[in-house]
Amino acid sequence: MNFYEYIKSLNNKNIAVIGAGVSNQPLIDLLCDHGCTVTVCDKRTAQDMGELGEKLIAKGVTLHLGEDYLEGLTSFDLIFRTPGLLPLNPKLMEAKQAGVEITSEMEVFFRFCPCKTVAITGSDGKTTTSTVIAELLRASGKTVHLGGNIGRPLLCDIPQMTEDDICVLELSSFQLHSMICKPDVAVITNVSPNHLDVHPDYEDYQNAKKSVYLLQDQNCRLIVNADNAITNAFGDEAPSQVFRFSRQGKVEHGAYYADGKIWKADGETVTPVIDIDEIKIPGMHNVENYMAAYCAVCGMVDDETFRHVARTFRGVQHRLELIREYKGIKYINDSIASSPTRAVAGLRSFKPTDSLILIVGGHDKHVPFDELADEICQRCKALFLCGETAEGIAKAVKESSYYTESFPMFINEDWTENVLAASRFAESGDTVLLSPACSSFDFFKNFAERGNLFRKIVLELE
Repeated sequence: MNFYEYIKSLNNKNIAVIGAGVSNQPLIDLLCDHGCTVTVCDKRTAQDMGELGEKLIAKGVTLHLGEDYLEGLTSFDLIFRTPGLLPLNPKLMEAKQAGVEITSEMEVFFRFCPCKTVAITGSDGKTTTSTVIAELLRASGKTVHLGGNIGRPLLCDIPQMTEDDICVLELSSFQLHSMICKPDVAVITNVSPNHLDVHPDYEDYQNAKKSVYLLQDQNCRLIVNADNAITNAFGDEAPSQVFRFSRQGKVEHGAYYADGKIWKADGETVTPVIDIDEIKIPGMHNVENYMAAYCAVCGMVDDETFRHVARTFRGVQHRLELIREYKGIKYINDSIASSPTRAVAGLRSFKPTDSLILIVGGHDKHVPFDELADEICQRCKALFLCGETAEGIAKAVKESSYYTESFPMFINEDWTENVLAASRFAESGDTVLLSPACSSFDFFKNFAERGNLFRKIVLELE
C-alpha cells in the first residue's frame, strides 16, 4: 500500500485527531481534503480556538472541545494522538483495548516516507544537531526535508519527495513513545532527567528514547554519546552499526575531541577533521553537536564540506543568539534551553571572566536543579527568576555549597517585568542571558514565543 492508497483507505473510517496544534493541522487538512470523517478533540474551548475552530467547522470537522475532550474515544476506528498525550493515558489505553487503532502523524510518516531518514533525539542539543545535519547534507547537494519537532510537519510533503531526498527529523520523547519507526540513521545526543511532569518516571522517558533504534538492523546506523552512561549503554544493546562521539576520550568508531581538534576514528586509524576554534558557534556542547553530526553524515558528506559548514553556520535562532548590545550590555537569547542541563551547557560556553546576569524559570517538569544551582553561584553576577519553578530554583541556589548570602536573587511574577528588572540591574560590560532551564508552557505556547518576546523587549529598550 502506498501513501495515496492509505489515505483513500481511511475514507470509511471514523477518525479522531487529538490536538489541533501545529503538528496536526496539516494532517487535519489532508484528511478533510480526501473526504475523511474527522473529529478534532482539543482541551481548548471554542472561544480559545477562535478562527481555527471556525475554519475546521467550515471544512466539515466535528469539534469535541473542553475538559472532557477525551471522553468517547472508544467510538472511533482510528485515533491520531498529539505528541504531548502519551499512549499511557488511561483514555487512550481504554480505546486501544476496545480495538481502536492509535497512531500519530509522525508514525504514519515513517511508514510511507520514500527516502532515507536521519532521526535525532536526546535531552539536549537535538535542535542544533538536527539543523547542522540538514545544513551539511544541503551543502553536499542533497534535497533535504527538515521536520518532526523542528521545522514543519512532513506527512503532507510525501507526494513531493523522491527516493534520492533525505529527511532529517528531530524527535521528542513524546513523539517516540511507543512509536514504530526505523530510521536509517539515528542520533541520541544524550539522556538526562527531563519531562518528568508527563512521563510517569525516568525509566519510561529513557524507554521512549530507545524507540529510535530498537527496530533498526545492521544496515542502519546509531550514533550515541560515549560520555553519557545511558546513551553509551544504548549503543551496547543496539542491533545497528554503532558510532560513538566523545569529548573525554578516544572512541573506536566515530568522532572524539582531543588536543583542540575533532578527530575521526575508524579502528586504529584516526584522522584530524577540524580545529574546534574554527567552529563558528561557541561552546563545548556545540563541539559535541558537531561530532554527533559528523558521525551521522560521514560517507554522505566529505570533510571539506563539513569544515565549510562549521566555519560559516551561525547557529539556531533562540540558541545563544545575540539580540543586541546596548549601553555596553549584551543581551543573549537562549530560550531553547528548556532543561537544566542545557542551561548549564549555555553557561559553560562563556568565559569565566564574563559578567552574567541570568534570567531563569518556567514550567515545572519535576527535574532537579542542583547542578544548575552550582553553576549559577560560580558563574553569575545576579539571578532573576519567574514562573512555576522560580521558588524551586531559588531554593536550590541557596542550598548550593557555592552560595553566599550576598548573591543577588530577584523573583518577579510578571515575565516582562522580570526581563526589564534584569536590564535595569545590568551595567556596561555585563551580559543579560535568557536561559530559562525550563519549558515555556506556564506563560507561552513554546520556547520560540518566549524568545521572541525577549527579543521584542530588548529591542525596545531606550
